Amino acid sequence: MNLRGKIKFAEISDTGKVREHNEDAIGSNAEIGLMVLADGMGGYNAGEVASGIAVQTITELASVGANRETRNDVDPTTGLMRQSIVLRDAVSRANKIIFQTAQSQTHCEGMGTTLVAAMFFDNRISIAHVGDSRAYRLRGDRFEQLTLDHSLLQELVDRGFYSEEEAQRSTNRNYVTRALGVEPTVEVEVQEYDVEPGDIYLLCSDGLPDMVEDEDIHLTISTFNASLDVVGQQLVQLTNDHGGRDNVSVMLAQVIESFAAKKGLLAKLSKMFRS
Repeated sequence: MNLRGKIKFAEISDTGKVREHNEDAIGSNAEIGLMVLADGMGGYNAGEVASGIAVQTITELASVGANRETRNDVDPTTGLMRQSIVLRDAVSRANKIIFQTAQSQTHCEGMGTTLVAAMFFDNRISIAHVGDSRAYRLRGDRFEQLTLDHSLLQELVDRGFYSEEEAQRSTNRNYVTRALGVEPTVEVEVQEYDVEPGDIYLLCSDGLPDMVEDEDIHLTISTFNASLDVVGQQLVQLTNDHGGRDNVSVMLAQVIESFAAKKGLLAKLSKMFRS
């Protein structure tokens, strides 16, 4: 199913005010409603190698997998839609390639990347993430973070050692507990959400929330939502105005109209028996 015209997209990536080069990478495929954002880390230039591999691999594999006839089926083992499985498997494959590259190339030793990716299908969105790159949603007046960071700080919040407000002010926000390429395998967190017309989804590297409070991100999207490109530019400008200590990447998607998948006879019968 071609989603052009049903969802608007915008993306922007910036080096920031402190770093010498940009280790973030972004990629998308508007036809299948795919967005991929990676925030690399490692030795000299190795971070951008890792993030580049992640975005290229996931974009290619997800694009192929999304076009298979079974893409709207539900996986009986996990309960996830097929496009969620496609996205998860593409991230796992990217992890393997990054890890193998780091092992075989001396200048890439120790490299890795965080990752957040999203794919729309059948009035739903699948979000896969590893690390502290984030996904948010604005629905009406409600702005919420859809992903939880795989970080030491988030674990401390989960265990009650920090409140959410204290975590927002913490200077130890960037110790991630999960990343692509660090180990031979990685646990990819995948979530699915129903989508409504008017929803705005934001994917971002940690360079944005490290510099800008969620309330200000919300206000910026609400104020400039007539143009997603302007929203992206304003979020990057706001980040740099607050110091721009890291690279910052922003990807936005606004749902314009319903994009329900066409159901075959077997799918309709299956739904009837489940109801």
